[in-house]
Amino acid sequence: MTVTVATTGTTTVKLKMGGERPLAVTMGEPAGIGPELCLRALDSEMQKPMVVFGDYDFLAARAGELGIAFSAKRLGGVDDVDDVDGVDSVDGVECARAVWHCPLAALVTAGKPSPENAESVLTQLRIAAKGCLAGDFCALTTAPVQKSAICESGADFTGQTEFLARESGTARAVMLLAGRRLRVALATTHLPLARVADAVDAESLRQTLAVLDAGLKRWFGIANPRIHLTGLNPHCGEGGFFGGEEARAIVPAIARAREDGVCAAGPFPADTVFIGAARGDCDCVLAMYHDQGLPAVKLDGMGAAVNVTLGLPFLRTSPAHGTALDVAAKGGARTEGMFAALEFAAEIK
Repeated sequence: MTVTVATTGTTTVKLKMGGERPLAVTMGEPAGIGPELCLRALDSEMQKPMVVFGDYDFLAARAGELGIAFSAKRLGGVDDVDDVDGVDSVDGVECARAVWHCPLAALVTAGKPSPENAESVLTQLRIAAKGCLAGDFCALTTAPVQKSAICESGADFTGQTEFLARESGTARAVMLLAGRRLRVALATTHLPLARVADAVDAESLRQTLAVLDAGLKRWFGIANPRIHLTGLNPHCGEGGFFGGEEARAIVPAIARAREDGVCAAGPFPADTVFIGAARGDCDCVLAMYHDQGLPAVKLDGMGAAVNVTLGLPFLRTSPAHGTALDVAAKGGARTEGMFAALEFAAEIK
């Protein structure tokens, strides 16, 4: 079977994948550990066909530096490629390995992100998302990016979750991290803490709960997800003495969501809700802001945690860690998070 994997300009590249849609993977920040993680994925025995989006020449050179075998086919970036057979054999199972070339603009110094390479990082995401929207890929797994370097380039960027939502025309995307015992979603993501209270409103929470409920059903196979919401303030506002967002926004949102058929409950104090969630009292916790919810799921098991974006027309996963600039290009990057994200995505047919 021949599958069209992406189109740029007038060039359409087709990759023979043995009848299976490949997984799209983006390299992310070139000065971080993303390149090593992608190289180890390309050299792994995963049976899922895989196309990595990144600078082919840079990846080949980094593979040589780290002593990682590199035999992926080169796609994109040329005008004369029409039909490329990229099938390799891993233990007798057809397993394609290819790199879609998204050239870097500047030399890479490990541990030192350059705004000059931000456009290449965004190009990876754009083309991979386009292929996912066209149905050419089964899912997208993204290596970490350096948000500061992209913002320094002048791009309007707050994170890959928000970027992919814009690229796909998604009105509301929800970030969820799944660990060993906990699933934690966020009502707000990459937002300054000073702006969180204003962003927590009843209708926004109602919409987030609808996306979360649908995503837990679709991607996690939970027939009737039980969702517990945290409060925003200490002790859930202590009857209004420590803040009024619970009464103003969270309680009404839960009531409206329940009318919509969502099994939502709360609000519960954030200092105790994760204890109950870990013992199975609910299927997911919806936290009000980034650093309220994510420490719990990362403590539950950083290496096993997978970031899943809900609400997109396609599945997107990523590891639950950042670019790890301090260990970039040293050959010792921990791969558990990336492989957990890849394996979650690879389950999708």
